[in-house]
Amino acid sequence: MDMTGEFRIPAPRQKVWDALNDPEALKQCIPGCESIEQISDTEFAVKVLSKVGPVKAKFATKLTLSNLDPPASYTIAGEGQGGVAGFAKGSADVTLEEDQSETVLRYAAQFQAGGKLAQVGSRLLGGTARKLADDFFGNFAALFGPTPAEREAARETAAPRPVSSSKGLHPLVWVVALILLVVLLIWAFRAW
Repeated sequence: MDMTGEFRIPAPRQKVWDALNDPEALKQCIPGCESIEQISDTEFAVKVLSKVGPVKAKFATKLTLSNLDPPASYTIAGEGQGGVAGFAKGSADVTLEEDQSETVLRYAAQFQAGGKLAQVGSRLLGGTARKLADDFFGNFAALFGPTPAEREAARETAAPRPVSSSKGLHPLVWVVALILLVVLLIWAFRAW
């Protein structure tokens, strides 16, 4: 099954590239990741706990980076064995495009499963694969957002917004007018 996605990351492309190659950053982003160990410049050993429908398993996965074009693109591929649950393998072509001070991350991923995982149905498997890919890249994009402390500080300093503006009618007037209109329509249809 094939999936694509795009995320806008508020960081320069080189910083995004560095994070895509950082084991700690990857560990934070991979859903269910229990451990990640860098074997070489292009290989990682990963242990992931994952659930697809009723099938829950630990996967020992090897991630490999290939087609390296720093800092523009690469392919990340992995195959995990989940014992009796079966196997899952997939890859994603990742491209990074500069857009002023931000980076647009695009991915095109392929995913395949076998064993009990494949028996849960392609719809459930496809939905789970899409969610895992979106979660990974969404978590990755969130690494570059404001920290919780920065978000809280921004919330506290933000000016309160007025409930209504001086232009136009107050929302309560519209609600009352809508209720009156419904009552009049009901009354008119009864009269017929």
